[in-house]
Amino acid sequence: MSEGFVPPPPPDTAAAARFLQRIRLRHLTCFVAVAQERHLGRAAQRLHLTQPAVTKTLNELEALAGVRLVDRGRHGARLTPAGEQFLRRAVAVTDAMESAAAALSGAGAPSAPIRVGALPTVASVILPKAISRLQSTHKDTGVRVITGSNAVLLASLRAGELDLALGRMAEPEALQDVTFELLYTESLALVVRPGHPLTAYAGTAPMPAVLEYPMIVATAGTVPRHHTEVLLQRHGLSLPSGRIETLDVTLARTMARDGDAVWFTPERAPQTDLADGTLVRLPQPTPGTAEPVGVFRRATPDSATAVEEFAGILRELAVT
Repeated sequence: MSEGFVPPPPPDTAAAARFLQRIRLRHLTCFVAVAQERHLGRAAQRLHLTQPAVTKTLNELEALAGVRLVDRGRHGARLTPAGEQFLRRAVAVTDAMESAAAALSGAGAPSAPIRVGALPTVASVILPKAISRLQSTHKDTGVRVITGSNAVLLASLRAGELDLALGRMAEPEALQDVTFELLYTESLALVVRPGHPLTAYAGTAPMPAVLEYPMIVATAGTVPRHHTEVLLQRHGLSLPSGRIETLDVTLARTMARDGDAVWFTPERAPQTDLADGTLVRLPQPTPGTAEPVGVFRRATPDSATAVEEFAGILRELAVT
């Protein structure tokens, strides 16, 4: 043994045994509800309990665990690192109990919809075809789609609210207890209506000329927004004060189609409009803006057949 080496303390098996003897399903159900709702009051409503009852149950669980699991504050409830670790196991237990109850009642697991999260700029790319293909073989399987930012999707995935999520590659620290499978890579595109004044340029329109028109960009804190700002900085420019900021693809495409706005968007988001000619892409180079898009799943994913098949369909469509 090298000098200065301090072996880790042995696991406290007695404490673990006491925890297993005393913990009850109500503790786990309460904890999962608080983690998913991120608010004690909303968790209480969901569980049909009073907020003091939820607080008491949470306190009991933390006393049994011997560690703080949830930080409660004026702005809601946030899991501690220990709570994040415990949540994955708690969700697995509560999901298993729900499946067992469904089996006993004769209600099979297929009645539960697949819960899919997606970035707004990704949802319209391959999800419609993927859902249609899934339901051609699983007619009784519903699909519930939730859109949001990468951070929101990852939090919902960890909390057990989603079975999988379509998003952009995140920083390593954001991938704790989550896996990422690459589907495709896409760059930024500048999109306008047919006949837009910028399409009259024989080649690439100068970027200062582009900024003379209304500009539609993603909201702050997103990858497309970051790439837009970097692209402008390479031209010695910055975002204009009169820009339109949105993650709503329908709003962005409508404003670009019906006016003179220039939409700075991930290139696959408007692919239907580009294919049918309602929008056109300017020949503006966007080097260094390529970003990986893929499937996020919990490190210990649901093994439901329909979820696995849906993930396989997404893989197939990503390369077509």
